[in-house]
Amino acid sequence: MKFALRDRSLRRYLLAGILAPIALFIVLNAIHLYLHALDSANTAYDRMLVTTAYSIGNNIAVEDGHLLTNVAFASLEVYEAGFSTRMIYKISDRNGRYIAGDQDLPTFRPGGARWPKAPTLLKVYESTYGSAPVRVAALAQPSKLQHPEDDLIIQIAEPLSYRREVARDILWSAVLGQTLLLAVVAGVTMAVVTLALRPLDSLRTQLDARHEDDLSALHCASAPRELRPVVAALNQLMGRLHRIVDLQQHFVANASHQLRTPLAVLQTQLQSGLSGDIEPELALREMRSTVERATKLANQLLSLARIEQLRGKSTRERCNLADVARDVAIDLSPLISDKNLDFELDAGNVWVEGRHWMAAEMVSNLLHNAIRHTPAESRLGIRVAPLDDGALLCVWDSGPGIPDQQEMRVFEPFAAAHSSKGGGLGLAICAEIADSMHAELTLCNCGMAGAVTGLEARVLFANRLAAPAD
Repeated sequence: MKFALRDRSLRRYLLAGILAPIALFIVLNAIHLYLHALDSANTAYDRMLVTTAYSIGNNIAVEDGHLLTNVAFASLEVYEAGFSTRMIYKISDRNGRYIAGDQDLPTFRPGGARWPKAPTLLKVYESTYGSAPVRVAALAQPSKLQHPEDDLIIQIAEPLSYRREVARDILWSAVLGQTLLLAVVAGVTMAVVTLALRPLDSLRTQLDARHEDDLSALHCASAPRELRPVVAALNQLMGRLHRIVDLQQHFVANASHQLRTPLAVLQTQLQSGLSGDIEPELALREMRSTVERATKLANQLLSLARIEQLRGKSTRERCNLADVARDVAIDLSPLISDKNLDFELDAGNVWVEGRHWMAAEMVSNLLHNAIRHTPAESRLGIRVAPLDDGALLCVWDSGPGIPDQQEMRVFEPFAAAHSSKGGGLGLAICAEIADSMHAELTLCNCGMAGAVTGLEARVLFANRLAAPAD
């Protein structure tokens, strides 16, 4: 069953969905048509039976006090084109005593109903004559004698085979026409479905002909209206894949370059220490500094890779920005104390969707940058505030701000590696985290042009969650 579902054909599905109801309608209509044709045939031929019964009743005479029956055999013959049959008759008295006709025909019993004063049709019904089914008309014929027991019952029977044959002829004639119509509908439906699915075949051919590195948009101008959303969704998917591939290629190229530099420096320092060009203790201190920079860079690369891996994956986790800010401030308090900075924390409880460690990584990078670029004995801080629908997290400092020419490039990986504000990956990681948490990170200089008094890193969250129940 699972294989059948996986291997189902849209063409067969459409054909079955269109032709199956029509075929079912033909079957039901054929049953109704046969029953209606048989009923019409019974109605028509029942009139003949009744007429023949009245004709026989009119030929019954009384002579010298005796009942005489003179039934013309021609009145019992039925001739039609391609068919002939003979009707069967029987005359019996009111009590069922046989008088004339065919004794094998079962006698009709009128029951206790009042006997009519004139020839009256009692009933038209179906019975059997031998083993053959017959249609019978029973007529009450009051006797012309003065004795009530001599009242007559005239029965005329006709085999049902001809009536059923007439109904079958009508049925097969109609079914043949409807079957031909179904065949025409099937052919037209197949042609229309094939034409309708041709754009899908064209799309498949276009995708098969593409190179594995080709992630450009598909052309959908000539696609049918129903197929355009699919093409648009494929183009969006290819756009996202193209962005991811570009980011990975750019990331790998820059990461290999950035990691190669500290390793080369470390090798040079090691060779200098071994050759005696510099004192061993000084060489070890320089090597330790180089290893620390390489370790920090490697940790940032791992963080960026982990964030990229989690991008687009939904999460039900929530975090309190106030707790995040307090935890980061405690972790970096030694750096704040080393520069004797005046740190301010203004954070109310604000809950947003996201992972705690990601928010902490973002705030840690922003605060670390603020500490590094804030002059000693100056001010900096973190502010968390709820907005109407979202939330704001702001890390501010009293540093020199950001140059205008670098404002558009600071969030690119390694773009700020040699600037006065960056460590290469810190702001890029912050931007990726903010985007994954449905937030936007912006940098804004404080003060006026030519008189910058600091920098604000603002993270604006689009949505704010209610506090969890205790």
